[in-house]
Amino acid sequence: MYDKTPAALTDLHNKQKKKIQRSLGDNIISCVTYVVYAVFAFVCLYPFYYIIINSISANNLSEKGKVIFYPREIHFTNYKNLANIPGLTNAAYVSVMRTVIGTVLTVIIAAFLGYMFTRKTLWKRKFWYRFVVATMYFNAGVIPWYLTMKMLGLTNNFLGYIFPMIVQPFYIILCKTYCESVPQALQDAAEIDGAGTLRIFFSIMLPVIKPILATIAIFAAVNQWNSFQDTLLLMTDEKLFTLQFQLYQYINKASSLKALVNTNASASSMAAILAQSATATSIRMTVTVVVVLPVMLIYPFFQRFFTKGIMIGAVKG
Repeated sequence: MYDKTPAALTDLHNKQKKKIQRSLGDNIISCVTYVVYAVFAFVCLYPFYYIIINSISANNLSEKGKVIFYPREIHFTNYKNLANIPGLTNAAYVSVMRTVIGTVLTVIIAAFLGYMFTRKTLWKRKFWYRFVVATMYFNAGVIPWYLTMKMLGLTNNFLGYIFPMIVQPFYIILCKTYCESVPQALQDAAEIDGAGTLRIFFSIMLPVIKPILATIAIFAAVNQWNSFQDTLLLMTDEKLFTLQFQLYQYINKASSLKALVNTNASASSMAAILAQSATATSIRMTVTVVVVLPVMLIYPFFQRFFTKGIMIGAVKG
């Protein structure tokens, strides 16, 4: 029994307070840690902030590099004028379609192969798993890859965005590790009830491994959305150009695009014309925001799944 007299309670409180009190060295370490993380966060976030404020500031000031920490003479004409750039809407449609279709197929294939590699009844299971993992370390190079894609008829073909990225060994490893953490009793009970492999996969495993699937979906979607090299190598048809590839082209020819945009731009005074007329910098900044913003807006909704999935999927046990 504890002594509950006032004196005893006061003494106990003082002892607990001494334990909680931190030394000067601990406080200094905490302050240094906070400062380092704050600087790191600033370094990570400032480039995005800089692009956004330059896209909505007066274009003549942005061109001269006078917009650094806060927007000046805010306007949104740059975003309205994007409609004057040919091919941008179609490129956005292609990027959205390849991201959605590619992500769904990549997640399903990674989940199914990861699950199958945990099934002891799979013929030559270890051999096939090692065969898939080996592709992470060996690459034939760009030219053999291009020749293979051309032989398969995937040049100037939308499927050229999808097929090469469906099977990703890293995602399969994550799914396999996560599936191994699921109690075997769930699968055994389903098999006793007469469920087959596909029924177990779709009805039991997929609902259980949602966190790792959300993690893979983030990886795959960002990879599909940001990819532009496959467009550069495989596509010559402008109807199949992606938004990222268009951004790559716009950055290279922003000076000529500003003239195209300015032909349809209007303003009431010379000051407004100077502030809102498109420049090479405004074109680059505005298109960059349009390309990057969707990923920045979607990620927070998946963050809780991402953290849990990557921790459990990367460590067995």
